[in-house]
Amino acid sequence: MTEHVWSYQPTAGHLTGTDLTGYKVEATDGTIGKVDKHSDEAGDAYLVVDTGVWIFGKEVLLPASTVVRIDTEDEKIFVNRRKEQIKNAPEFHRDKHLGDVGYREELSAYYVTGVPFGGSHS
Repeated sequence: MTEHVWSYQPTAGHLTGTDLTGYKVEATDGTIGKVDKHSDEAGDAYLVVDTGVWIFGKEVLLPASTVVRIDTEDEKIFVNRRKEQIKNAPEFHRDKHLGDVGYREELSAYYVTGVPFGGSHS
């Protein structure tokens, strides 16, 4: 279920090796920030987005599956989430995102179900 969360959608237009650092990230309802770091490693692709003043300098990690389109000419990345959904995502922890399996599972579950870790649909 969550294995595809960390892969780009075939229709996103991502070319492996493209440096996305500095690209603006657009949610379905507006700009959320700029790419600070990214990975296009197969099965482990993601964007780390610096949200700036939007949510007080918080960084968020977006799995590659949220990317619907990459516009290399305008340096913009479009994702299929609303700003509120991204704001409510589990907080990005730079020091543990690579090695902590539990954290990755928490993020995967959130982006698949839209429910914060430990939450429910009711």
